[in-house]
Amino acid sequence: MSHLHQLVLAVAVATFMAMPASASQYLNTEFEFTDVMPESGDVLVLLVPEGQAELALDDWSQATREHVARARGAAGFTGQANDHMELLAPVDLAFDRLILTGIGPVGGTPRHQAEEVGAALSQRLNAMDADAIVVSSSLLGEGSTEAGLTAYVAHGMDLRNYRFDRFKSDPSPRPSQTFVWHSENPQGAEEGYRLLRALAEGVFTARELTNLPGRTGYPEAFANHAREVLEPLGVEVTILGPEDVRAMGMGSLYSVSQGSDMKAHLLVAHWTGGTGDPIALVGKGNSFDTGGYNLKTDAASILRMHTDKAGGAAVVGAIQALAGQEAPVNVVGVVPLSINMISGDASLPGDVVTAGDGSTIEIGNTDAEGRLILADGIWYAREHLNARVILNIATLTGAKVGALGTAYSAIFTRDERLERTLRTAGELTGERVWPMPLDGYEGITRSRIADQINTGSPGAQAGAIFLEHFAGDTPWVHIDIAGDAFVAGSQGIHPEGSTGHGVRLMTEWVRALE
Repeated sequence: MSHLHQLVLAVAVATFMAMPASASQYLNTEFEFTDVMPESGDVLVLLVPEGQAELALDDWSQATREHVARARGAAGFTGQANDHMELLAPVDLAFDRLILTGIGPVGGTPRHQAEEVGAALSQRLNAMDADAIVVSSSLLGEGSTEAGLTAYVAHGMDLRNYRFDRFKSDPSPRPSQTFVWHSENPQGAEEGYRLLRALAEGVFTARELTNLPGRTGYPEAFANHAREVLEPLGVEVTILGPEDVRAMGMGSLYSVSQGSDMKAHLLVAHWTGGTGDPIALVGKGNSFDTGGYNLKTDAASILRMHTDKAGGAAVVGAIQALAGQEAPVNVVGVVPLSINMISGDASLPGDVVTAGDGSTIEIGNTDAEGRLILADGIWYAREHLNARVILNIATLTGAKVGALGTAYSAIFTRDERLERTLRTAGELTGERVWPMPLDGYEGITRSRIADQINTGSPGAQAGAIFLEHFAGDTPWVHIDIAGDAFVAGSQGIHPEGSTGHGVRLMTEWVRALE
């Protein structure tokens, strides 16, 4: 390695490691939950169920009620989800603004819709000069339903308020407001929010890791960042370096990075909140994908190839969320880490490598590297961690985007229980999944010269069937999140950039499966 290259790596490490790993770097907002209605503030937000007859709090004057009723009629406000109405200087209220926000039917508003309401509300409030904000959910009734909706709206606000600005010399100020959440069940709302805040912090970590440029979020730096985030939560973290990877026979993983000075690593993060054999989450951690000698030639596409580590980032985020929630589960995250580069040492199309299980793989395309690193990650979870269930997640194939777009992630499994619980978790969080077939594709990855080849058509099925081999008899499911990991502009709960897709899905799925 040249002196100049060493200097570049040193600067990259210093830039990365200088940033704190705590969630405080992401959010400046403060939340308080109470059943006492504050008398004043900059903004009062009233969460309104659909079909609510009268929009008024108990202590409002008749003049206030008449003002709100007249404005409601003029605006046609109904309380449907994301229906908004704003009044300036509301009569007899010591608030500069009153915002009515529709939540939809109280008994029928799904969680992800309430979170979208919170995201839209956050966007509206951030455009105002407001510091002290009161949000009242008292019109939603009492008990767990009202508390849950309150927590989901707050969670949606958190998710939208994330910013990736560590490389800006003069970043815009982050939202910095104090919220008082007026609830009929403040204890329930606060406890629900506490669990969701831990989930949000996992999403933030996944977004941060995915957003990191390739030269900054390379394999070793990714693994070290995960360690800094997870170990304080009681997660046992093991990092296998390049020589460990080679010594254990994981030639499939090692081959992808062999053309780079930044060699392959394997990250293992174990949260032992429960007993028995662990559930394993295996995430593709390819920190940048040039395509190798099957070089990506589209400028717009290669520019975003730092997002090829989104599956691995989501696994780290899910482990962080479960540990932060102190979930009673035994779950282990495995992230094979690589960077797909070109040099005189890089793998060539047609090369044959040997995976950890001893099987040989013909590299039909160096740009199909994700399945090469996942193969050894899945094998490691089965062979060395005795996983009872294996889920792997990856931005794996463009074919998935062609089949499903970005409204759904594709799932492949032969286990009906895994499919059912994932679909339930997807509907709950809004990270929906759709099952794709595995049957009828015999011989799709057959190689002329090796046990398997890492290509085949159709592409999404070929990738899944290739990976299934390494799970052996262990119940297994593959999630292809290609297209879901990044948004070019703000959408709902996602600011522009990495979405952290998969963190919320896997967190809920692990809890449901357990």
